[in-house]
Parts: sequence; structure tokens; C-alpha cells
Amino acid sequence: MKTANYTEVREFIFQGFSSFQEHQLTLFVVFLTLYILTLAGNVIIVTIIHIDHHLHTPMYFFLSVLSTSETFYSLVIIPRMLSSLVGLSQSISLEGCGTQLFFFLGFAITNCLLLAVMGYDRYVAICNPLRYLIIMKWRVCAMLASSVCATGFSLSLVQAVAIFRLPFCDSLIEHIFCDVRPVLDLACATPIINDILTLIISLLAITGPATFLFISYILIISTILKITSAEGRKKTFATCASHLTVVIVHYGCASIAYFKPKSENTKDQDQLISVTYTVITPLLNPVVYSLRNKEVQDALQRVVGRKFLT
Repeated sequence: MKTANYTEVREFIFQGFSSFQEHQLTLFVVFLTLYILTLAGNVIIVTIIHIDHHLHTPMYFFLSVLSTSETFYSLVIIPRMLSSLVGLSQSISLEGCGTQLFFFLGFAITNCLLLAVMGYDRYVAICNPLRYLIIMKWRVCAMLASSVCATGFSLSLVQAVAIFRLPFCDSLIEHIFCDVRPVLDLACATPIINDILTLIISLLAITGPATFLFISYILIISTILKITSAEGRKKTFATCASHLTVVIVHYGCASIAYFKPKSENTKDQDQLISVTYTVITPLLNPVVYSLRNKEVQDALQRVVGRKFLT
């Protein structure tokens, strides 16, 4: 526990990618390219789902919500990270850091919960197909999406308030943005209640949905295996293959980031993990759903073909 004698800190400085000084321009170009691809990919997915009536189904409704959330998620982190790479700004105010943490966590938790809801959608579609349209009515879908967003930002608010009520004795954030653990490390003292709260929120946002998804996919796979024809099994599994791919990467990165013991953390490891879940993961969603999903590919061809014809 740090000493109780402290000078009030009103501004933080990001250490950023100081270990890679000679490669910062290269990193800027790479991250900017990935960021543009992420924005373009998610905007295209949302637009295609809105325009093409064949995609007006619960599964694609949740995908459009996820793409929108991923877009704002990356907006919270990457522009400031890019500006720090070209030396424009390495500092952030106390209020700015709190705001960034709040929105980052809010969208991150929302994404985790949305993936669980999408898993439930696939479970109903495959394991209970005759009642699918009755269970997954549009009103139910809208309520699920709204509840997920409200839960995500409520948990984020609790976490942000708990952290930023603490006094800070240091101003150097050994990270590329305001994340929970790097900011907590700057506090003059971290009450045990903060560690317990962080663990509870991590369990609710990561472990709970991941367990739900694990059980859902066991039931989904067991149902698929009961299908007699190989073609039928392949076609049914294809409807959830994209979602399963995104789930594995998303929850894998989140688990490593928030459940890895403190003693095992190194600055370079943390930066590598954070780049994965702030730059790579948001790009994964449009890439997987455009490359591996035939319905999205067909819808894109229809929309593009329609534009050329007009």
C-alpha cells in the first residue's frame, strides 16, 4: 500500500509505446490502416443489414448492434493512441481519463453481453426452430439489446466511480489508454473493496456470459450431431461458425487481460494484449462475418449490383 501523503494529481501522462521509439511511425501507419478498415467494415455491415431485407432477422439485428458498438469502442481508444504515436499529445486530464475509462468499459462489457445474446439466438434457432419466430420477436430483440447496453454502462459507471474517488500519487500511466489495472496502480492506496469490485464486474462481464455461451454451444453441437445428413450438419453449423470464431477470440483476449495475475504482468505483454483487444478484435467482427458468412456476401453482391444497375 502506498503512502497516505500525496499531492493531488489532476493530469496523467501515457507512457505509450516508448519501448518502440524507432518504430512509432510504422506503428502509426499500421494502426491507422487497421482503424480505417475497422470503421469501413463495420459501417458496411450495418448499412448492408439495413438495406437488404433478406438480413432483417434477429441474428443480423444483433450483429448490426454489435458492429455499431465495436465502432464506438474503437473510437474511444484508437484516435488518441494514434495522436500519441505522432507526438501530438501524451497527456490526459483526470476527467478525460475517467470519461475514457467509462466509455471503454461500457462498450467492452456491452460487446461481451451482446455476444452472449447472439449465442442465445443461435441456440433457439438450432435447438428450437419451430418456436424461433415466436421466442425471438422484434420486441424481445429490442428489449434484449437495450438491456445489454444498460447493463454494460451501469457496470462501467460503478467501476469508474469507484476508481476515480481514490487519490492518485503518480501521474504516469504505463499503458496506451486509461484501463482499469494501469489506473488503479497509480492510486495512493487501493482498498480491498476495489479489487473485489473489479473481480465481480469481470465475472459478470466475462465469466458469466462465457459460461452461458459454453453451455449453449454444447447444446447446439449435440443438436447438430443428431442431424442425419452430413450436408444438413454442415449447413446448420455454418450458421453459427462466424459467431463462434468471434466469441473465442473476444473472450480469450478479455480473459487474458483481466484474469492474468498481477505478478505476471510486464509492460510489453500488457501492450501486446491491449493492442489485440482494442485494434485487432474490432476488425475481426466485419472480417469474419464478411469472409465466412455467405448470406452477408450475397447481400453485399445484391446491393453492389443494384447500385451499378441504377
